[in-house]
This record gives sequence, C-alpha cells and structure tokens, in this order.
Amino acid sequence: MHILIVDDEPLIRQTLRVALEAMGHTAAEASDSASALLKLQQAPCDALLVDLRLGTESGIELMEQVLRGRPDLPVVIITAHGSIDRAVEAMRRGAFDFLPKPFTPVQVRAVLERVVRIRSLHLRVADLEEQVRREVPEAVLESPDPQLATILEQARRVAPSDAVVLIRGESGTGKGVLARWIHGWSRRSKGPFVTVSCPSLSSELLQSEMFGHVRGAFTGAVRDTSGKVAAASGGTLFLDEIADLPLALQPKLLRFLQDRQYERLGETRTQTADVRLIAATNRDLEAEAAAGRFRDDLLYRLNVVEFTLPPLRLRSDRVDLANHLLAFFSRQTGRKLDGFSAAARAAISSYAWPGNLRELRNAIERAVLFATKREIEPGDLPGRISTDLTATQEKPTSTMRLGGPITLEQLEAEHIRLVLEDTETREEAARILGIDPSTLYRKRKHFGL
Repeated sequence: MHILIVDDEPLIRQTLRVALEAMGHTAAEASDSASALLKLQQAPCDALLVDLRLGTESGIELMEQVLRGRPDLPVVIITAHGSIDRAVEAMRRGAFDFLPKPFTPVQVRAVLERVVRIRSLHLRVADLEEQVRREVPEAVLESPDPQLATILEQARRVAPSDAVVLIRGESGTGKGVLARWIHGWSRRSKGPFVTVSCPSLSSELLQSEMFGHVRGAFTGAVRDTSGKVAAASGGTLFLDEIADLPLALQPKLLRFLQDRQYERLGETRTQTADVRLIAATNRDLEAEAAAGRFRDDLLYRLNVVEFTLPPLRLRSDRVDLANHLLAFFSRQTGRKLDGFSAAARAAISSYAWPGNLRELRNAIERAVLFATKREIEPGDLPGRISTDLTATQEKPTSTMRLGGPITLEQLEAEHIRLVLEDTETREEAARILGIDPSTLYRKRKHFGL
C-alpha cells in the first residue's frame, strides 16, 4: 500500500517510514494538515496514519476533512497513552483504528494487516456487484423519451448537492435505480448506499433497523446494533416506499432530516450522522396526509426536490427497451435471436404494462426461453400481452377527431373517457389530465362517465 504519515514530530515520521518500507509498503510524510491535504491531491494513498495532536492542530479535524472526500479511506490515529479516550472518540467519528505511543513494529503490522483485509473485502464486494450487474439487467432509464431525458438531466444537476430527493412513480418504474444513479453522480459516490424498505417490518423493528438499538431494548435485543443510518454515514440512505413508514416513526425521521440527530432504541445519548436522504413512493402522499396517515411537516421536508418517473405505457421507447433486454438474455442463454416480429413489436407497443419495467424484463426473459424461431413472435410472450393486442385490434375506435363537427364539451368528455380506460387509478388519470382528483370526480359526474 501507499501510506501517508501525518505527524509533527520528525523522529516518529522517520521511524514509521522505515518500519512501513521494511513491510513492503511505500510511505509519504506530512507535518501538518495543509501539507497532508496537498500530498493527498498529488498522490492518493491507501491508508492514513495521523497523530491526534499536530502542534496546535487537531488530527481528528484533519481526518474528518479527508473522510468527507474519501469516506472509504482507512485512517489510523496515533495517540499518546493518556489520550485513549480521544482515540476512541476518533473511531466513533470515522477512524479505522488507533496506535498508542510508544508502539512497536508488531503493532503497526497488525493494524495494517487489518486494513489490507478490509480493502480485500471491499474489492471482493465490488467484484460481486459487477457480476450481479452483468447477470441481472438493471432497469433502463436513459432513453430518447423526452420526459425521461428531462428527469435525468435535472437529477444530474441535483446530485452533487445534499438536497433531500423524493422519487414518485408506480411500482417497477425504476425508482430505486434512479436513487442509485443520483448517489453515483454525487460527491458521496464512494460512500455507502444503504436501503431501508419501510413496509418490511413492525414499527419497533423498523426503528431498530434504521437507528439501531442497545442490548435489552426489547425482547431479542441481545447485543448493541448501530442501525442503517449509521451504516450510511458519508453516503446515501434510501427509504423505499416511504408512505408505509409507521406514524410513530415519522417524528423521529423528521428530526433526523432537520438536524441529523437521533437516538438508538433504548438509549438516551444523542447520535449524529452525515447522510444524504432519498425517499421513494408509489402512493399519493398528499392523499395519505389528508387521511392522517402521513405527517404534513414530514411531507414538506421530504419534498425538497421531486421527480416523478413515468409508467412504461407512457414511454415512447418500449420497443427499444425490449430490444435491449432481448440482447441481454440472448447473450446470457447463448441463443441467437434476430429480434421481434412486426406482430410482437405491435403487442409490446399496445400492452399497458401494469408491472412496468419489472414486468417487461420478465416477459422478455420468458420469450427468449420459449422462442422457436429466430424472431420473437407474440405467442412467445406471456398470454396476457398477445391477448391484449387482439382485444385492442378488435376494439372499436372513437369516431371523434380534432377539427371534426363536435363541440368542445363532447371532445373533453371523449378524451376523459379514453384516459380513464387506459389508466388503473383515478389519481393517475387526474395526473395525466393535469387536474386534481376532485375536479376529475366532478367532470365524470357531469359527463356520466
């Protein structure tokens, strides 16, 4: 490894450098924070050895400044015997370990061996994640679809900030993927991306999962846990399906959003965490708030930056997405397929895709497995898709046309009727029409729809 030694005592720097080079590492030296930061800009290192006291400066403050840009960098604090409590505090604030003075080469070797093991595990995890990406196609968001292109452009602009982001959209539209992309585009990209699934647990267990607990806080709490908020420090915390967050937990999340403070379950000591928060929902949070199931103040605090991902049926690139998935599954299965027949493309274009990108992925994977020709035919797709195409072809079309001999009221009624037929919920229809649900209710009643 390449290791940077930061200590204001030349003898300690020289002694450490000799020991490190004898172990096969390379080392650079710095005597204060300014020179250390300059060295890091010139040549990134694999580990940092920092004295707790750098003359009049604080080694902990230098560590925190470095970790804001490199949250994955192992920092080992060098401390005098009487400053063990400060060293423990440094570990609580992000240090990897500490070396008490006077230390021996054996102690230095032991600490660095732990650093090497952790680095190896991180590399192994990155390798496994890359394997998963190769074997499981991620939802495709980048596309020529104008609405989606605008969302991605705005998301890139927002990503470098720490603004809270709320992602709305139906299940399967790629909300989690967009959250990961925002994290990847941000200055926190080297930090952790931690997901909390809000509908998965009871209120008490969800609080424990998010904020951690101390031993004995509840039945089955046999040891202390830090929680996912602490695990996400330096990175991004993604709250999936935030509408299902229990009411009892919502004030705690609101407080954390406001001042980044929280307490573990069963503990009174206040903790802090440097976390960027992204939330997602497939429900109408305004309606949940009106029904008393979601706090208004939490909704306002979450809704700093909002993106609404369009459902697949409203995207213009459905066939392009299908071709992308076909190429992936063809490679994975070793089957040589030329594409989709004209009838299969028509089926993909006309189907409503209530399961969105997730349903499309499963449908194309099935088609690749069942195809008997070089082209995918409608019969290779799930039955509901080809049946839907037949029903669409047999369905009588509206005789009304723009500019025809009809009144504006007739045209409005027909447009509302067609939108209602093509959507699953009244809330979705209202969004497409650009009116609120109560207005849609009045118009349906007026037109007898």
